Amino acid sequence: MPEGPSIVILRELAEPFAGKTIAHASGNSKTIDMAALEGQPLLQVASWDKHFLLRLPTLSLRIHFLLFGSYRINERKDAVPRLQLTFDDGDELNFYACSVKPVDADLDAVYDWRGDVMNAQWDAALARKKLRTRPDMLVCDALLDQDIFAGVGNIIKNEVLFRIRVHPLSTIGALPAPKLRALVQEARQYSFDFLEWKKAYTLKAHWLAHAKKICPRCHIALHKASLGKTQRRSFFCTRCQKQYEHKETA
Repeated sequence: MPEGPSIVILRELAEPFAGKTIAHASGNSKTIDMAALEGQPLLQVASWDKHFLLRLPTLSLRIHFLLFGSYRINERKDAVPRLQLTFDDGDELNFYACSVKPVDADLDAVYDWRGDVMNAQWDAALARKKLRTRPDMLVCDALLDQDIFAGVGNIIKNEVLFRIRVHPLSTIGALPAPKLRALVQEARQYSFDFLEWKKAYTLKAHWLAHAKKICPRCHIALHKASLGKTQRRSFFCTRCQKQYEHKETA
């Protein structure tokens, strides 16, 4: 499943399509009235979390790539697309093995852009406020909570926790204030680092913990486990990543 930075790359590639008119729409999606899309101009290309968004005058399209989704711009795969949009100048957007759903045309009414770590409207103070209401939440779950950190995925989770030296089974309420601020700050910073490295095709070369076996700081074996409510893979060092545990008072 692509993380937020990968969707930002798609958004940037598709931004030149804004202002063009859909000449033909097709595909095997059962949720979209293809004929109703034809003749509509593409007003805006946007992204939120792992959602790629196309705003039209009467509705918007939300595309989620699930586990195996993909896209092609001005080229096609040897497969039936879930959605194929051909524009008035002959350019194409093709989406495969993904979820395509209509949403309200007013995206501002549907999405709180302040919660997307890669959005210009990202609100770090709001993220900290949400976290403080969940003192018993594990940090490994918190980073994957899309209501708090929209766009953060498992790679970012593991790398952020390694960067700030926090064990994934730490609880939010037990984190010292500087660590809570670092958690929020690095969730955004690493997302932009991820974007830069992804564009340069060097992302994996920069991983310090995710899918690694040895801690680059302590030179001991990293632990691998499926943790938290999400049961997503965590890679962590028990020596340099401190476990902060929240203890309820009687």
